[in-house]
This record gives sequence, structure tokens and C-alpha cells, in this order.
Amino acid sequence: MNRPRHPARLQRQRGAAIVEFALICMLFFTLVLGIIELGRMLYLYNTMQEVTRRGAREAVIRWVSDAPAIKTMALFGGTTLPAAPELTTSNISIKYLNAAGNEVTNTPLDAGDNMSACNDALRTNDCIYSVSVSLENVTFVPLVSLFGMLNIAMPTTKVVMYAESLGFTN
Repeated sequence: MNRPRHPARLQRQRGAAIVEFALICMLFFTLVLGIIELGRMLYLYNTMQEVTRRGAREAVIRWVSDAPAIKTMALFGGTTLPAAPELTTSNISIKYLNAAGNEVTNTPLDAGDNMSACNDALRTNDCIYSVSVSLENVTFVPLVSLFGMLNIAMPTTKVVMYAESLGFTN
């Protein structure tokens, strides 16, 4: 009596478990990578907030000519961040505003001259009253992207602070 090794019903099921396992693994790893990328995007957004805050803080205590140093200090002492390569010094915009909120076009010579301009009724448009620092044109690029089609434009962040010493030393 010759019996077949495997019944016909089991012959049809051969390899089904490995295919199901592969599908579950693909779904699981897609979910894990999605969670990692979402966390990295939230990290980038939070870092953008911190960079603008740090940039504004540096801008109100340094003079206008120190813009490269201000941008470097805003990025924690570098030109880019290790975990957020999307942020660079070229994304940081610094504007000096007068009391009306307009950009100062005729910048005073130094911090002392700025104090004089603020106290002179004829030069109030030249007085640096506040500083605006913003991060613009930042695009989140996922580490694992589908042919570069999943880039997300991050919102512009902006911090306005009243001008303090602007580098004045006496």
C-alpha cells in the first residue's frame, strides 16, 4: 500500500505561513519606521522653536554686525544640527525693527548711537526697538522616503524680543 507523504490538502498550504509572516513583518516595520519619522518631525519642529528663541536672545545682546555669530550661536555653535540637517544658518532671518514695527533701514553706527536715536524725536525711525528672528523655508526630509516625494514644508517660526544692550559696553 503506497500512501502519499502529504495529503493533497496540505500540499496546497505549503509556504503559506512564510508568506503571511513576510506580510506581517512588512506591516510591522512600516509602522515602526512611520513612528520614528513622526518623532523626528516633531523633534525638528521643537528644535525650530528653540533655535528661533536662542537666535532672538543672542540678537538682542549683540550688535547688528555680529549676524553670522548670532546665527551660529542659535544653532548651538554650529552651522547645522546633527539630528536635523534641514536647519542651517541660511534659514535664519534676523530683522531689526523700530517702535512702529517697521524694519530699520538706516542702522545706527553702534549700540551707543542706537540709544541716542531712541532718545531723539527726529531719529525714532532709526532706533532699534525690537529684534525679529524667524526660521523660513525649512523642509522636513524623511530618512526613508518614497523616491523623494514625501517632503513636508515646516511652518515658519518667529520670535520678536525687545532690544536690550545690543552689545553696548561702558
